[in-house]
Amino acid sequence: MEWKALLIEDNENNRHLLTLLLDAAGLAVAIAEDGQSALEVARREKPDIILLDIQMSDTDGYELAASLKRDAQLAHIPIVGISSFPIPGDRDKAMRMGFAAYIEKPVVPEQFAETVIGILERSGGPA
Repeated sequence: MEWKALLIEDNENNRHLLTLLLDAAGLAVAIAEDGQSALEVARREKPDIILLDIQMSDTDGYELAASLKRDAQLAHIPIVGISSFPIPGDRDKAMRMGFAAYIEKPVVPEQFAETVIGILERSGGPA
């Protein structure tokens, strides 16, 4: 059984690139294009990892991460924060909130997939 990632990203170009990278690394990818649909998609898809854009047009990524962590069905899933416009202190804030990693865009393709796979391997097998 393969790992499944949920990519929560509102930018179409970023979704396309990150999906290609995850697919090339052997992951199945579910997509949520906005924060509003993210919880529903996460509950339905039961991903092994969540890749979360921090700055979306409709939702603050940190607020969404807190909602994911409060949901008993989703709280155990590692979250990787991804940001195009990191603000000083963002990485520390993400790690204090329990994120598994924090990645700045533009992503380095080899490092992105390596980071995601490493987190998945440490967290155990597919759901």
